[in-house]
Amino acid sequence: MKRRSFVLSMLSPLVLAACGGGDPKENPPPPGPLTGKDAALDAMRRAATFMSEEVAYEGGYVWSYLPDLSRSWGEMEAKRTMLWVQPPGTPSMGHSYLDAYHATGDELFYKAAEQVALALIEAQHPAGGWNYIYDFAGEASLIDWYDTFGKNGWRLEEFQHYYGNATFDDAGTAVASQFLLRMYLEKKDEKFRGPLDKAISFVTTAQYPEGGWPQRFPLMGDNYTAYVTFNDDVAGENIKFLIMCMLSLGKTELLDNIQRAMDNFVALQQPMPQPAWGLQYLDGKPVGARTYEPDAFTTHTTATNLNQLMNFYTLTGDSKYLARVPEAIDWLDTLWLPMDLQQAWDRTHPTFVEIGTNDALFVHRSGSNVVNGKYYADKNPEKAIGHYSPGRKIDVAGLRKRYEDLKAKPVGEVTAGSPLMAKGPVELPRYFSLREVSLDDLFEGRKMTTTPVTDEDAKALVDALDARGYWPVEIGLTTNPYKGDPPDTPYDMDTYASTHVGDEWDTSPYDTEKPPTTYEAKPQPVGITVDSYIKNIGALIAYIAPIE
Repeated sequence: MKRRSFVLSMLSPLVLAACGGGDPKENPPPPGPLTGKDAALDAMRRAATFMSEEVAYEGGYVWSYLPDLSRSWGEMEAKRTMLWVQPPGTPSMGHSYLDAYHATGDELFYKAAEQVALALIEAQHPAGGWNYIYDFAGEASLIDWYDTFGKNGWRLEEFQHYYGNATFDDAGTAVASQFLLRMYLEKKDEKFRGPLDKAISFVTTAQYPEGGWPQRFPLMGDNYTAYVTFNDDVAGENIKFLIMCMLSLGKTELLDNIQRAMDNFVALQQPMPQPAWGLQYLDGKPVGARTYEPDAFTTHTTATNLNQLMNFYTLTGDSKYLARVPEAIDWLDTLWLPMDLQQAWDRTHPTFVEIGTNDALFVHRSGSNVVNGKYYADKNPEKAIGHYSPGRKIDVAGLRKRYEDLKAKPVGEVTAGSPLMAKGPVELPRYFSLREVSLDDLFEGRKMTTTPVTDEDAKALVDALDARGYWPVEIGLTTNPYKGDPPDTPYDMDTYASTHVGDEWDTSPYDTEKPPTTYEAKPQPVGITVDSYIKNIGALIAYIAPIE
């Protein structure tokens, strides 16, 4: 629906009469201000219209915008002609629109979701997955972005090279694939079936025989993007998507892919005395990827994989997934940071653990930009890099309790309703943007619940909506504009050792209120973010259609 026709559809009969139509005597007086759920729905419609008709570019979104749309950002500064796939980007907006449609039945939201789906279809790689970003202006424009903004983001090495393929990193392909699945299931519209089948094929074709996935595919040379990766729970996200497809489409042939992927978690857990996991693997051993990721075990990956193994047990009842869980929990229990670092960082464990010694490793950097700077690791926690946390908060007690609870229950009780044991197609959860859909949500009989939204909370959201139709928020980050290739002059001071950005040539995002000492601190810019839209619309959805 065009913006003007939408506005006219919301006008009262008296206003329409004033515009030249109808007899005022036959029209009732204008209604009073909307309240309660009527006001919430009106706010949702106005916000969706603004985002889909004013902010979106060809149906795609980045993460944040200045109010006049003169600058925009995803994980880095973006061209106006670009979309960002990584959450909370384009597919996340699509999930939000579809959720609003489920809550209201209003076709306005479905049309906005359809617009997003068509943008993602255009952005889909021929192999079936997605890159982090896409440029509607064409590949030459995208390559230009990589050669300018991307190449000079010192701490964002994944954007410093254009591979021309697709990625599993940061859940972009997983979230986009889930959204296309939902769009096809909604009305069985065949224009979504082909792209959905391509996405499924991308996941299954990219899978290694042993069950793991590379970071990027199709494979492009001998580099870290071909390593088996657990970073950002790539394997867990792919397993969840394949289970969704098996459940909703009846594709039982995907069970083999799911089984191999689950077994790969078991195979790549390292032997005692370090029964842990790393971010990436080459020839069955943990290896680094980006230059600030040393060859090491990682405590957060280990904790994530332990939870996944326990998930796999609930899916299958197979004890092999629990067999070595206690070893890894005990290993984590030996790795607590010193109390002063726990208090200073609000973290419990080091991120990286040296292979062979169990010593904590801390990553540092020297220099001032991508040309003269470098990363290195040692055992000194002082002045560790700030953009990749040197510590993690690991709930060891929670892991241990979950394991003990699972062991104490009969297997049949644990696996009751498992999606891997479903008979025939099963509906997916109705809402994907109110919170992340977990494997647990796919069990038969499970209901997704949300925190109730009060009248006062809903009214506050409605009142906070700008007249144009967006919620003004502090964007949080900004970037230096691209100004050419940085100098290679050596920089020996530690000014940028722990900052999010280097010198004025660095295009990495940073907090304007907490910049390096060489910068002038400024208030954070206020603008439009897709994250605030998704969160606020989610709250209004929960208000008008409570999920119990």
